[in-house]
Amino acid sequence: MAAALTTRHAGADESSELSDDLRNLTLLDLTEGGRRFVVVAPKYLEPGRKLPLVVLLHGLGETTNERLGAYAWVEKYGLGSAWQRMKRAPLERTSTRGEWTDVRLAEVNAELAARPFRGMIMACPFMPNPSSAAELDAYARWIEQSLVPRVRKETQASESAAQTYLCGVSLGGYVSLEMLTRLPNLFGAWAGVQTAIGTFAAPRYAEKIASEWKGPHPMLLLTSTQDHWKASSDALAAAFKAKNLAATYRVVPGPHDQPWLREAGTIEALLWLDRIGYGGAATSPR
Repeated sequence: MAAALTTRHAGADESSELSDDLRNLTLLDLTEGGRRFVVVAPKYLEPGRKLPLVVLLHGLGETTNERLGAYAWVEKYGLGSAWQRMKRAPLERTSTRGEWTDVRLAEVNAELAARPFRGMIMACPFMPNPSSAAELDAYARWIEQSLVPRVRKETQASESAAQTYLCGVSLGGYVSLEMLTRLPNLFGAWAGVQTAIGTFAAPRYAEKIASEWKGPHPMLLLTSTQDHWKASSDALAAAFKAKNLAATYRVVPGPHDQPWLREAGTIEALLWLDRIGYGGAATSPR
């Protein structure tokens, strides 16, 4: 996940484009428990209204620097542009690589026309590249004891586990599975995007999730046709099915890179999270 950020419009200024992506969003740069994270939330939200909270874990390329990791989803993975594109639906293609098929683009636009995108609080922490169970344990403690409580204090994030979600991309998909098995009572849904695990590990994760994550919980396995970790998502889908764990499995055209995330991957993940986050019609922040 180390490709450089590119602008979507020829000649556009990168910083001004990012500002445009975030114009109806508040970005908080925070540190708690010695670790840095960014929180992205709607600017215009009526007092007292609670939104679902999603913790978003980044990929390997951003594990070397706290600032780079905390801002990866915002600056490299298209978090702000995904939000704004769904708010201004119908979606249009911004890439010529073919991430959106005609059928899928029509499906997403029909879904957004029927139920507009409402959004959530998005916490984007720096994630180290863990090399031991002890490091994973420490990171799980920080998420539970520092990150989530601070986000709930600073924003109108829901305090319900049913509306607290976990999503990771690539290496972050692996770490998110490790966090889920350590913190089954903290999260109500999980999304893995181009999840980077060995296929041999899939049955073990399915076993742990089935035994420790009590009750039915929404799960998403999102990958791409040229993802070099696609076999991992295939293996997880099969292992989940063997344990009677329901999971949405979606394969989007394209490779394992940041332009894929900016064009379609991040939109697919956020849209799925948005659909599980609310029941029935709701008025959305701008």
